[in-house]
Amino acid sequence: MPFLGQDWRSPGWSWMKTEDGWKRCDAWSQELEGENSQCDIGHGIILNSEDEEIFSNEEHEFASKKRKKDHFRNDTNTQCFYRENWIYVHKESTRERHGYCTLGEAFNRLDFSSAIQDIRRFNYVVRLLQLIAKSQLTSLSGVAQKNYFNILDKIVQKVLGDHQNPRLIKDLLQDLSSTLCILIRGVGKSVLVGNINIWICRLETVLRWQQQLQNLQMTEVDSGLTLSDLPVHMLSNILYRFSDGWDIVTLGQVTPTLSALSEDRQLWKKLCQYHFGEKQFCRHLILSEKGHVEWKLMYFALQKHYPTKEQYGDTLHFCRHCSILFWKDCRLALLLEDSGHPCTAADPDSCFTPVSPQHFIDLFKY
Repeated sequence: MPFLGQDWRSPGWSWMKTEDGWKRCDAWSQELEGENSQCDIGHGIILNSEDEEIFSNEEHEFASKKRKKDHFRNDTNTQCFYRENWIYVHKESTRERHGYCTLGEAFNRLDFSSAIQDIRRFNYVVRLLQLIAKSQLTSLSGVAQKNYFNILDKIVQKVLGDHQNPRLIKDLLQDLSSTLCILIRGVGKSVLVGNINIWICRLETVLRWQQQLQNLQMTEVDSGLTLSDLPVHMLSNILYRFSDGWDIVTLGQVTPTLSALSEDRQLWKKLCQYHFGEKQFCRHLILSEKGHVEWKLMYFALQKHYPTKEQYGDTLHFCRHCSILFWKDCRLALLLEDSGHPCTAADPDSCFTPVSPQHFIDLFKY
């Protein structure tokens, strides 16, 4: 096949095998949705490193209009993004490929936009965005940063629409707003890609999302059967299936019966044993006045010092033989010749390893 591309250093186009032969895959692009004309915050909130206002009161109105104008111009110039189920992770230059795969490139090319619509992958993508917001936001390219906020906007709108997983998004937005405030106040233009007004407008958008989630009210659905109608042993079984202590606490606030079940010492003991080891128990042992172990208090105490196990319905996987990063349900396609990349390993299953959100970021640290 001839090597085609706009740049001789580029890896060429993406191709798909069809019944009529090989056809080139068109890149996918989607512009960021227009910002709400009322998205504005007091400029006094955003301070520089000397705790002085970036804009004076006389310049605030003009600066606000300029920020929105720059942000709108930045949105209209959004570049193309791919929607691929797998990518090749190359860590060094070869005669065929120049450079190496970066975190931003992987984030652009993998299909995260569709992944958030899958309930199995939603928590995985949110956790990945949270880790990027904490430490890797400035390492993304300008295109990847646009894609980041585009996907984040879809996540927020999804939560506002279906009222599912609001706590996860609140934690993500809290970390992101803290990072943006630090970058704008203390670091500024030295590491931020693009006009500073664009980042101020992004911070305004994040604060507006936080306010919308804060005002979110759950609507009661008249479906007939409710949790109160279930027998006690079924309610207890539901609580035992949670792996997050905050979910247990939240569900315990629904009814008095669930409140009593959520205080079960055996429930919290199993939760602690699932996430932590015996040596960690000894270091943070909490006893009651009667000498009993307070497993619930121990769980939240241990959570502050040690990471908990993460559970996801579906994750990205990495093929060590082919250096391919792919979604789990695409594993079968990787074994077929018409996938564009057949796995040539004798035992492909032994080469596939799940990739946690932290492992995803570590893959691209050189």
